Amino acid sequence: RVQLAELDAILRERLIAEHQRAGVTFELPDSVVIEASVRLAQDVIIGAGVQLRGSTSIEEGVRVDGPAVIKDSVIESEAHVRSFSHLENAVVGSGAEVGPYARLRPGTVLEPSSKVGNFVELKNTKLGQLAKVNHLSYVGDSEVGASANIGAGTITCNYDGTNKHRTSIGAGAFVGSNSTLVAPVDIGNGAY
Repeated sequence: RVQLAELDAILRERLIAEHQRAGVTFELPDSVVIEASVRLAQDVIIGAGVQLRGSTSIEEGVRVDGPAVIKDSVIESEAHVRSFSHLENAVVGSGAEVGPYARLRPGTVLEPSSKVGNFVELKNTKLGQLAKVNHLSYVGDSEVGASANIGAGTITCNYDGTNKHRTSIGAGAFVGSNSTLVAPVDIGNGAY
């Protein structure tokens, strides 16, 4: 067991050194968990306590504040993942912001410059360009149009006990705080 742990530490140190030579900054390298399958571009900044696992790919200019967990996800250029966020099988578009304390579950796609704030969970959801879900919300099995705003405490009720249903929120729509959207439901473009 000791030998295996030592080998893991040596492998991690080599991986981090390789990425550093390629232009990646690790704020506290000894605290980072990184698997050999992870791809990092130059000018990426990785904070303390970040875990990078699986087939994760992070493009140029991304910042990941620690601690955070990213597994089997794509983070496009200039995006920012804030502390205590957990991403799995998600795509974060260029310039998008995530967290702190956000969870992106499998099938989540954030279009460029969209924003997912604190205590927000998304699952199997596409968030359009410049759309925002800023705080305390669950959005699952949904499509949110460009520049739409989802207010605090909004929940998509996507499961009826037997089947999952989709919610569609149009471009430029405004959904106020404490809204419960019982799927299947369609909210039109520009609706309030």
